[in-house]
Amino acid sequence: TQGTILPAPNFNPIMDAQLLGGALQGISCEKDVLIDILTQRCNSQRLMIAEAYRDMYGRDLVTDLKENLSHHFKEVMVGLMYPPASYDAHELWHALKGVDIEEKCLIDILASRSNMEIFQMKEAYLMQYNTDLQQDIDSETSGHFRDTLMNLAQGTRMEGYADPSTAAQDAMILWEACQQKTGEHKNMLQMILCNRSHQQLWMVFQEFQNISGQDIVDAINECYDGYFQELLVAIVLCIRDKPSYFAYRLYNAIHDFGFHNKTVIRILIARSEIDLMNIRQRYKERYGKSLFHDIKHFASGHYESALLAICAGDTEDY
Repeated sequence: TQGTILPAPNFNPIMDAQLLGGALQGISCEKDVLIDILTQRCNSQRLMIAEAYRDMYGRDLVTDLKENLSHHFKEVMVGLMYPPASYDAHELWHALKGVDIEEKCLIDILASRSNMEIFQMKEAYLMQYNTDLQQDIDSETSGHFRDTLMNLAQGTRMEGYADPSTAAQDAMILWEACQQKTGEHKNMLQMILCNRSHQQLWMVFQEFQNISGQDIVDAINECYDGYFQELLVAIVLCIRDKPSYFAYRLYNAIHDFGFHNKTVIRILIARSEIDLMNIRQRYKERYGKSLFHDIKHFASGHYESALLAICAGDTEDY
C-alpha cells in the first residue's frame, strides 16, 4: 500500500481508549490528543480502540466524538471511525438523500472502487440504512447518468481479462458513440466503460487514439456534457491512473470552490491507507505546490491539524 496512515507499532487499545476518555470527558475537550491518536492508528486499530472504550466507559466513542466536537473537525474525527465500506456507504447515503444530490460524490466513489469494494459498500449500505443502494440511485438520479451509476454499482467489471482482437471493435463503437450520440450509442459507451477489464480498456483507449487521432477524454468532453460526461471522464481517468484522478479532484476542491471541505475530507480519509502517498506525489508534480501547502493555506485550527496529520509528510515543501 501507499497510504499515509500505517498500523501503529506497540499498539495498546486500552491505553488509547483511556487517553481518549480523559480528553473527551474533561472540562474542555483536548482536541490535540484526539488528533494524535486517531490520525496515527490504522482503521482496524481505531475500531479496537472503540471496543476498548465501550468496555471501559460503557459509552460509544463515535457518539462522544459527535457530542464534544463541531463543524468540519467533527466530520474528520467521526469519519475516521467508520470501516472503509461503511464510510463509502455513509457518504453515498448523504449524497443521495441530502438536501441536494451531490453528483460529484457519487462519481468519485462509484467510478473508482473495485468490484470487491462495491460489493462491501452495498452490504454496508443495506445494513446501515435498511435500503438498497441501487434502488436509491434509481430513484434519486436520472437519464444516462443514472444508467451508468447503476451499471457501476453492480460491481460486475471483468477482472484481469484482455483480448486484443476485440479492442479495436470496442474502440470503433466508442468512436461511433462520440459521433452519433443517440440513446443507443450512449448505452453502448457506458456498457464498455463499466464492464470491460482495466487491462482491456487500456488497449481500447490506445485503439481509439489510432482510429480517431484523438484522446478518448477529449472526445468525451467534446461530445457530451453534464454529469454523464463527468462520470465517463472519471471512469477513464481512474482506469488510467487513480492517484492522478484524486489529485485533480483535491486540487479542484481546494481551489475551484473556495475550499470544498466535504470533498477534501472524504478523499483524504478514504485514500489514507490505500494511495494517499501517490496522490500527494501526483499533486506536487502536476500543480507545483504540495497538497500539504495547499491545505495549510486554506484550512485552520484543529481542523487543519487533523487534515495535515492524515496528509502527513511534505512539511519541508511548505
